[in-house]
Amino acid sequence: MAGDMRLGPDVGTERLMAADHGVLATVHPDRGVDVVPVCFALHGNLLAVPIDVVKPKTTTDLQRRTNLERDPRATLLVEGWDAMDWSQLWWVRAELRRTPVDDAARDALEELLRDKYHQYRSTSFADLLTFEVRGLDGWAASASGPPP
Repeated sequence: MAGDMRLGPDVGTERLMAADHGVLATVHPDRGVDVVPVCFALHGNLLAVPIDVVKPKTTTDLQRRTNLERDPRATLLVEGWDAMDWSQLWWVRAELRRTPVDDAARDALEELLRDKYHQYRSTSFADLLTFEVRGLDGWAASASGPPP
């Protein structure tokens, strides 16, 4: 296997933008880290995770929102996995902080989500969790690994 390497911010951002989903981690007051797979969109240093009405739910008042009201910190992890070729492994971790956005930024993020996920093209969102990307780091098993 080639030498391990950290991903620079440009490559990390490229892989984050290209990823079709990730795992969002928030802080639950009792059990600690609370993780859930999510869809997301990135616009500059803003990231949005939708609370949609497309997938079945018992409520749109999700635990991740409650967790973020108590502690605005979150992490999003995306990764590339190839069980047959570990030289292609990589991950990117975005350090996030929940932040409100103005209407123009919200509209841009909603448009990006609708462009990225066809399931959202003709529906509205119950809510949009918006974050400032505070930090980005990543790793790849080799420099030659393809983006997602």
